[in-house]
Amino acid sequence: MVTAAAEAIWLEMLATGIKCVFEEIHNNIVVLPNYDVIGDEEHVQANILPTIFVKVTSPFGNNLHHEENITYGQFAFTTTEAGNYMACNYWYLLKNWYCCKDWDSIARKEKIKDVELVLMKLEGRVQAIHEKLLCEKEVIFREEKMREVSEKTNAEVAWFSILSLSVCILATAMQVWYLKRFFRKKKLI
Repeated sequence: MVTAAAEAIWLEMLATGIKCVFEEIHNNIVVLPNYDVIGDEEHVQANILPTIFVKVTSPFGNNLHHEENITYGQFAFTTTEAGNYMACNYWYLLKNWYCCKDWDSIARKEKIKDVELVLMKLEGRVQAIHEKLLCEKEVIFREEKMREVSEKTNAEVAWFSILSLSVCILATAMQVWYLKRFFRKKKLI
């Protein structure tokens, strides 16, 4: 007997956004993810499709799938461990405007010579690389903020644990003192 289940998820992402999806999956299940990037109206008019970075990890942190600079994809894996599987999408625009401009018509309209045209193309590429670096910098900044929050939370949990342990030790000491006093009054010890 073969059973099949299919689910679809639609994620709307901001520029340089990160979205993660978690799903609990049992052991020995075949998973066939399929994904597509759909640009908004602005991207469609400019004939630019944003690309994403896809990463899928198992409950124990093993990488199951990793791809960058893609607009669609499909892969398969069989689960080897039961638990929450995580799929993260990082959105960034890599197919920038310089690749989509019609440089020949620009050169004809503005009467640009070959050298100037090459320089304009290079300037477009430099600007696209600069924009990509700014996006990467923003992603790194967010990761640093998340790391700081995690470290702060970890420190607070450590102090709370120490405080809880101290209260438990104090309560135990008071109980021992009270019981000793009680048994001495009753002349049992």
